[in-house]
Amino acid sequence: MTEGTTSAIEAEAAASADESLITRLEQEGDIAADYLEGLLDIADLDGDIDMDVEGDRALVSIVSDGNDRALQRLVGQDGEVLEALQELTRLAVHRETGERSRLMLDIAGFRARKREELAVLGAQAAEQARTSGEQVKLRPMTPFERKVVHDAVAAAGLRSESEGEEPQRCVVVLPA
Repeated sequence: MTEGTTSAIEAEAAASADESLITRLEQEGDIAADYLEGLLDIADLDGDIDMDVEGDRALVSIVSDGNDRALQRLVGQDGEVLEALQELTRLAVHRETGERSRLMLDIAGFRARKREELAVLGAQAAEQARTSGEQVKLRPMTPFERKVVHDAVAAAGLRSESEGEEPQRCVVVLPA
């Protein structure tokens, strides 16, 4: 085999693996949507289900055409109910597929808004660590929140790490 043939075969295999991953994530989204539609029916709440694939996870969102206020009950205080529903949805997907799911659930745009706030917090903490030369320790956060902050710190060109035990695990931004 020539070097060009090997590269073409490797590229074809990678494309096939990407298609397989996308197909699997779309399947996860479909299972999650069915589960969540049943939940909305039981709770007698109106909402539409949107599905997407971002990177290596399925994203499922419950949105409302009008009154997001009713869906806020599914978010709960600071997203606690949302976190529980996400875990239940992941379990429903696991039951059907036999594989662990990294599915992300959003309700009424809560996670999208939270992601924006946390990205700003991460960038501010990075700037504070850069200017002060000292590490910056943030409040305890959920795994989702920590990931967003870690990504924002990395985008600002600094390193961060998590420390502590759940539920008191927090992000520490390290100076350059």
